[in-house]
Amino acid sequence: MSLLTVTNLSHGFGDRAIFDEVSFRLLQGEHIGLIGANGEGKSTFMNIITRKLEPDAGTVAWAKRVRVGYLDQHVVLQQGLSIRDVLRTAFQYLYDLEAEMNALFAKMGEVDADELEKLLEETGQMQDELTNNDFYIIDSKIDEVANGLGLDEFGLERDVHDLSGGQRTKVLLAKLLLEKPDILLLDEPTNYLDVEHIEWLRNYLQNYENAFILISHDIPFLNSVINLIYHMENQQITRYAGDYDEFLRVHEMKKQQVEAAFKKQQKEIANLKDFVARNKANAATSRMAMSRQKKLDKMEVIELDAEKPKPQFDFKLARTPGRYLFRAEGLVIGYDEPLSKELDLTMERGQKIALSGANGIGKTTLLRSILGEIPSLAGSVELGDHLEIGYFEQEMKTENNRTCLEEVWDEFPHFTQYEVRAALARCGLTTKHIESKVKVLSGGERAKVRLCKLINRETNLLVLDEPTNHLDVDAKAELKRALKEYKGSVLLISHEPDFYEGVVTDIWNGENWTTKMF
Repeated sequence: MSLLTVTNLSHGFGDRAIFDEVSFRLLQGEHIGLIGANGEGKSTFMNIITRKLEPDAGTVAWAKRVRVGYLDQHVVLQQGLSIRDVLRTAFQYLYDLEAEMNALFAKMGEVDADELEKLLEETGQMQDELTNNDFYIIDSKIDEVANGLGLDEFGLERDVHDLSGGQRTKVLLAKLLLEKPDILLLDEPTNYLDVEHIEWLRNYLQNYENAFILISHDIPFLNSVINLIYHMENQQITRYAGDYDEFLRVHEMKKQQVEAAFKKQQKEIANLKDFVARNKANAATSRMAMSRQKKLDKMEVIELDAEKPKPQFDFKLARTPGRYLFRAEGLVIGYDEPLSKELDLTMERGQKIALSGANGIGKTTLLRSILGEIPSLAGSVELGDHLEIGYFEQEMKTENNRTCLEEVWDEFPHFTQYEVRAALARCGLTTKHIESKVKVLSGGERAKVRLCKLINRETNLLVLDEPTNHLDVDAKAELKRALKEYKGSVLLISHEPDFYEGVVTDIWNGENWTTKMF
C-alpha cells in the first residue's frame, strides 16, 4: 500500500533549485534513510511532505487516514504541564475515542432494538481499537519510552518549561514514538541523545512495524535501522535497496558506468565531427558526411554531474600561550540554582579534551562560565596568558538576514571579495550558497559558514559545542582530520565518541560533578 505519492515535485529558493520534477512512492512498512550532502534539500523535503512548505510545482498526496508523526524541534511546550502530561497527549485521539464510545453507551438506553444492535457493534469496534492501541496500559507505555530515552532521570512530574533544549527534544521524541504513527519522520533525532539512549532508539526503530523516513549523518546508526536509501543529489531523489554501505557500492558502480559511457561517447563524437569536417566539402563523400552529422544531431549527449565541492578546514595557529590555559577553583556553575558541585579544573597547553555526559547536566554552561560569558554562582576562573580563543556555539538563535558573503566579510573587513568567496568555497559552499541569505541555508550549510569564520582567525584554543550537529559525512570527516592536525588545544562537547576518538587526549565526564542526575 502506498502511504505517500509525490508527483513532479519542483522547488527552489530564488534562483537556486532544490528539486526538479521529483516523483516517488512511499510504501507501508518501509524503513528509509534520507541522505545527501548539506544543502541538497533533506529538511526542505520534510517540510514539503508535512505541508509546512508549499512546493513551486507538483503534488504531494497522502493516503486517507494515514497518521503522520514529525519530530518538530520548534514546537512550543506549554508552561505548567509536566513531562507526563505532555507524553499523555500522544494518546489524545484515544481519549477522544473513549469519550465518543462512552457517549454511545449513554445513548443505548434511549434507542430501539435495531439501533441498539448497531450501537453495540460500533462500540465493540471502538473497544477493540482502544485495546489494540494500548489505551488501558498508557502509563506503563509512557514509563517504558521515558526510561528508554532517559526522561525518568529528571522526573516525569517536572515542568517542561524548566527543561534544556536537549531535554525538550527528548520529550518531543518520546511523545512522537508513543503516538506510533503510520509513518515517522525523523530529522537527525540522535543530535540531542546520549549514547545509551541512542542505543535504545536503535532497538526501537529496528522493531518498528510501521514506516519511517530518517535523516541522520550518524552512519553506523543509520545503517543499523534502515532497509532503503533515498539519495538526494542534483535536484533528484534516487531509491536504492539496502543500507548505506550497499548504497555506496551501487552508487559508485553506477558512477563508473556513466563515466565509461561518457568517455566512449565523447570518443565517438570526436570521430564523427572529424569525419564531417574532412568530408563535407568533398562531393564524393558529402552524403556520408551529412549522414554522420544527422547522427550527431540526434545523439542524446551524456553529461556528467558536477563534482560537489569538498570542504577543507585548516585552523590557523596563533602564538604559543602560557602553560595553563585556565584554572577554575571552587567553581559552581548554574543560573537560578547550581548545576555542579564545587569544581577545581585545570587545562594545560596541548591538551585536547572532550566533555561528555547526559544532556541537561551543564556542559554548555561550563564552557560559557569558563569563557566568562555567564557569571558563575561561586568560585573563580583564571584564564591563561596570550590566549586566542575560537568559540563554536551549539546553535545560533537569531535569524540572520545577511548573505554568507556579508556575514564573513563583516568579520574580516580587510579581506577582498575574492578572498571571502574563496574562504567560503574552501568550506564546501557553492556560489549560490555564498550569495544566499544565511537564514535560507540548511543547518549544515550554516555550520560551514560559522566554521569558515573560525578557521580564518588565528587561535590557540578551540572551544567547540557540538560542532558536528547537522554536518554531512564529508564535512564531519574533514573536521575530525583538521582537529587531529591542529597544533593548538581543544575543549569539545560532542555526543559522538566516533568523532572525538583519536582526536582528544582526555575525557571529562560531567556526570561526575553535576547536581542534575535524578
